[in-house]
Amino acid sequence: MEPQDRYSQIIEKVFLSHYTKGDMEVPFARDDIIRVARHLSVEVPKNLGDVIYSFRYRRALPKKVRDRAPKGKQWIIRPAGRSRYAFCAVDIVNITPSKALAETKVPDATPGLIAMYALSDEQSLLAKLRYNRLLDVFTGIACYSLQTHLRTAVPGIGQVETDELYLGISRSGAHYISPVQAKGRKDRLSVVQVEQDLALCQSKFPDLICRPIAAQFMRDDLIALFALEGAQEEIRVLLEKHYLLVPPEKLSKEELEAYRRHETEAGALD
Repeated sequence: MEPQDRYSQIIEKVFLSHYTKGDMEVPFARDDIIRVARHLSVEVPKNLGDVIYSFRYRRALPKKVRDRAPKGKQWIIRPAGRSRYAFCAVDIVNITPSKALAETKVPDATPGLIAMYALSDEQSLLAKLRYNRLLDVFTGIACYSLQTHLRTAVPGIGQVETDELYLGISRSGAHYISPVQAKGRKDRLSVVQVEQDLALCQSKFPDLICRPIAAQFMRDDLIALFALEGAQEEIRVLLEKHYLLVPPEKLSKEELEAYRRHETEAGALD
């Protein structure tokens, strides 16, 4: 049996073994994965955490699980203590790139050597954000990378990991902290990750303005950026923009003039 099929069977059985009609929260333990796998007579996954990670960040939950969500809500998996988790019914929030937004062309400043040897979509995306100063362009504040793949413990949640953490300063002198969630074309942006990023900022940087950012490749060199806000169960998209990285010669004088006119009309420095 393929690992992904096995994962679906296991997570579905874990949910159904604890679920009662009308539940808004369905707790379970990591050891339930072992118990259920043996009950189903399938191979116990070597990495138990990968089963949970897959459905938190990469894959949709099985249909029998999704169908039991209350109307207008969807199930997500949240940490609930050491080696414990819970399926939680939350309002449906889709962080997916809009096909109706215009693309803003940006001269690609990614070093060729970096572009050649980036090992994954996620790493490539983080590099392109960094070398092209896309967070500065998107947020309108000066942003500086503080740390990549920060892994730390947050009270009430446990261990969390953020793809990259940026510090920012506005022209009025306000300080920002921006955890960045980066996803490749096939992955999906996760409300759970945003919730964890907000909790991390509240725990480690309580005096800074927290502005979570999500980034996703739409196609080669086309990047969707989202500014997010809210609290647990109230995550909302504040702003979405699409940036197309192009060689400088692919940016015409007409396009630059159009950007200049738009900037003047918008009053960027007001």
